[in-house]
Amino acid sequence: MQVKLRGTVGIARGHGPDGPASSSQPATPEPATPPQPETLTTRAAKLAAEVVASPLFYLIAGLAAIKLVSSTGEDGATIFVFAALPITALTALSKSSVGKQVQQQLESRLPELQAAAEATRVAHQAARERSPWYGPSRRRLPGPLGSAAHLDGWAAGDAGFDPLGLAREPAAFTRLREAELLHARWAMLGAVGCLIPELLAMRGVDLGEPVWWKVGASKLNSDLTLNWGGIEGFRIAGKQGIGLIAACQAVLMGGPEYARYVGIRSLEPVGVFLPGDQNYPGGGPFDPLNYASDADGFVDQAVREVKNGRLAMMGMLGFFAQAAVTREGPVQNVLDFLADPAHNNILTNLGRLVQ
Repeated sequence: MQVKLRGTVGIARGHGPDGPASSSQPATPEPATPPQPETLTTRAAKLAAEVVASPLFYLIAGLAAIKLVSSTGEDGATIFVFAALPITALTALSKSSVGKQVQQQLESRLPELQAAAEATRVAHQAARERSPWYGPSRRRLPGPLGSAAHLDGWAAGDAGFDPLGLAREPAAFTRLREAELLHARWAMLGAVGCLIPELLAMRGVDLGEPVWWKVGASKLNSDLTLNWGGIEGFRIAGKQGIGLIAACQAVLMGGPEYARYVGIRSLEPVGVFLPGDQNYPGGGPFDPLNYASDADGFVDQAVREVKNGRLAMMGMLGFFAQAAVTREGPVQNVLDFLADPAHNNILTNLGRLVQ
């Protein structure tokens, strides 16, 4: 995808993107050629770009892929081409004459859009100052656990915990904060993905292989079809090998991850303006219900997200340990514990592992 960055918003140590120590101001757009009037074609191109940039698009695309897999007999080349289609289409749009018109039209509106985004940032910071979860007087972990002086509380979920001083430098804080959010979001999705198939299988739904940690081994050692949902054709991965699955994953995730890495302004060449920052992009693709307009709700939801994400990361660590020790899925582990807590608990399982 063509990348055209005109500046980023810096994040100071311990501050959220809108915090009082954020020193960078929205970049002033370069003088642009007066845009041509918006046409039906450019309007459609902009809408298509917003759709493809949205996370919801990949859920819908997955349903379309199910139909494609069913109708093509799981041809590997067709599946791979389909996986590469979204990012390829965005790249082609950014380099086309229609894409240039879409970009010019966006550039003409940048001052207005940036002013609205700045007003939202100001409202969010005011909400943080009202919230008990932010600032120097925020709720912290007790005693030394929450005493890190270099954390000032303007980032969601900052409870003063950094006993090793890993986030003393602003650059380190920014990097670690981004990594935490990414892992937290993946862990929340992963925890659901580990639990739901096993629960469905216990309700009699044929999934092929419902236990999360056995799926990879099943795919490596057989041509098992993972028939998620028990509906003919509703297959995830189908009979394809690990190589093709990995290739499709790389293509599907490579484009969005690259755009995230280089900055939220990387979508402007296809007419998509994201008013937030790298961790909370906002806008139609990432905030279709406009939750960011409720400043108090937005900053509190950010705290809930990171707290639930931390619980999910710990939960996934527990799933890993349970799989290694019990060789069962997490749902079965819970049922075994409830059926006989005296003989199915962490101490007895560790004892079996030692033996």
